[in-house]
Amino acid sequence: MIDLVIAVSRVFFRLRAAGREIGAVSPAGQGTWGFLRSLRLEGPLTVPQLARSRPVARQYIQKMADELAADGLIEFFDNPAHRRSRLMRLTKKGEALHDAIELRVAAAGERMAEGFDDRDIATALAVMRELAQRLAAAPEEAGSPAKKARAPKAVARSTSRAGRPRSGRRGANPRKRNRR
Repeated sequence: MIDLVIAVSRVFFRLRAAGREIGAVSPAGQGTWGFLRSLRLEGPLTVPQLARSRPVARQYIQKMADELAADGLIEFFDNPAHRRSRLMRLTKKGEALHDAIELRVAAAGERMAEGFDDRDIATALAVMRELAQRLAAAPEEAGSPAKKARAPKAVARSTSRAGRPRSGRRGANPRKRNRR
């Protein structure tokens, strides 16, 4: 499995570089096409909804959304279900860019598929989809070393380093030294 993980990583970086060349990925590495594609396929979404569908922070999606809105590719509008979390949708300009990128991605995909057997591509796709589902469902059960490698949290002491009782101030961080 480690060989598959390494191969997927290498392919990811090469695909991202190719994506930059055809406009699917911004020069900063952001997945412009993926963002627009989500709105095209799923319809209007809030920033938190889109962030939950990806392994990224809400703030990252918000930054991308603000940039795409400034470029006139998406627009925000009031969400009847929530006062503060506005919905996003594609503009006509965003739809046109999505469609143009989609055509370039499809053409690049066809070129990359030349010489591969359809069954091999179908098998690779099935393995990648299953792996993605396993990782999304339970990262710790999929062998995520992140949780296993973390050091245990330190137990807060009830006395300061000098041996005096800690102050009972609310909001005091027990991990920080008493700096009096």
